[in-house]
Amino acid sequence: MNQNKRPLYEALCAHANTNPISFHVPGHKYGTVSSEKYFEQIFKIDATELSGLDDLHAPEGPILEAASLLADLYKVKNSFFLINGSTAGNLAMVMAACEEDDLVLVQRNCHKSILNALKLGKVTPIFLEPEFDPDWKIATGVSIQTVKEAVTAYPNAKALILTYPNYYGLTYNLKEMVEFAHQFQIPVLVDEAHGAHFILEDPFPPSAVQLRADIVVQSAHKTLPAMTMGSYLHYNSKLVDVHRVMEYLHIFQSSSPSYPIMASLDLARSYLASYRPSDVQLLINEISVFKDRLNEISGIRVLRYPEDGDPLKVTIQSTCWHSGFALQKKLETFGIFTELADPYNVLFVLPLQKTDKVYPYEEALAKVKMALKDISVIPIKEINIHPYNRISTLAVGYKEMKNLEIIDIPISESVNRVAAETVIPYPPGIPLLLQGEKITQDKVENLKRLIQDQAKFQGGSMLKQHKLKVFSEVYS
Repeated sequence: MNQNKRPLYEALCAHANTNPISFHVPGHKYGTVSSEKYFEQIFKIDATELSGLDDLHAPEGPILEAASLLADLYKVKNSFFLINGSTAGNLAMVMAACEEDDLVLVQRNCHKSILNALKLGKVTPIFLEPEFDPDWKIATGVSIQTVKEAVTAYPNAKALILTYPNYYGLTYNLKEMVEFAHQFQIPVLVDEAHGAHFILEDPFPPSAVQLRADIVVQSAHKTLPAMTMGSYLHYNSKLVDVHRVMEYLHIFQSSSPSYPIMASLDLARSYLASYRPSDVQLLINEISVFKDRLNEISGIRVLRYPEDGDPLKVTIQSTCWHSGFALQKKLETFGIFTELADPYNVLFVLPLQKTDKVYPYEEALAKVKMALKDISVIPIKEINIHPYNRISTLAVGYKEMKNLEIIDIPISESVNRVAAETVIPYPPGIPLLLQGEKITQDKVENLKRLIQDQAKFQGGSMLKQHKLKVFSEVYS
């Protein structure tokens, strides 16, 4: 197929060039009602399901052609545009693969959308604890040993749900996990939100679609030039019915999809397809210089991947008494806005740059140096991380939760109680506490540290009062 084509974007441009008179939604009427500076051009292609512009939920024109080009690029059976983000894709793939009360194996440090899907599906999750990297001081991926133990213990599981790569770009042996799960006819569902560009291959890790995962969801907007909320779902399974996937996409996606988002997904696919070896060479050279120069700055160090990792992710770690959160705030005062911070690290997400574009690395380095020039080099306090059970389930199931009383108690008194709410540091959107799971001492310590460092949370409505919601009279 001709990957230079951009059928949906071109159809929208052709429509806009006819200077149409709108007697249909949306209400901005191609910008004639309100033509604000930054929206003026976007409004001209923000159309609806008109003749020639197709319908996301029943595609037969340019949207169908654009999706076919996407599937051809990723070498899968079917690909779908997601305009409600990877959240919609994660919900759809889990619901399509699972029925109520099914046992489901799921990586514990998954995104909250996966957990929401499990709850909606009323399944029984079996959580697989990720490994912990003592150098990076973060949870990484699940080990192959843990996956083999879980699949052997639960051979009737209806799905294995994994996150690959993690937010920081670290990967793991996904290929062996997929092959092992398939021996038991267990479909592998992968949240590959941060890996839409991995099909470029070396120097990037292999993509989950190349490793034969059954369903893969990617946030195109994270690393490709697509608009926020623009994502892809790739289907390549013999174990999950594609019609169930499509049914749930219809349920979880808006019936009024954004044409600018869809057009940006069409353009992002074309951009990726046209990426050349010369672009890769420029990119790697630019990143290498950027990392080397960062490493020269006192008070931080650039982390190196223990194995394969995403070159577009650069993580700096504090070597001083400032936490990652404090470093991030210092950088923001000089106009450097990073993806996330944790108690130790700050994550930079770099652009998938081509030879015809210049990115302001020199300006950024100068500002980072100014932001960090006066920081102390007193070592940061360590957090002790205790190993969790490698395979676990909830202390209280989703169905049982509905009949339990919820109370607020001081965080310091919550150890060995059962959490009645999910507490999520955001970003990265990976829950620290899950609703229905036992609250352990080390999780309480980590929560207190995050609160002290002024981390942002989703959930935990009483954290500012140093309280947690737990189920009354339920102890684990």
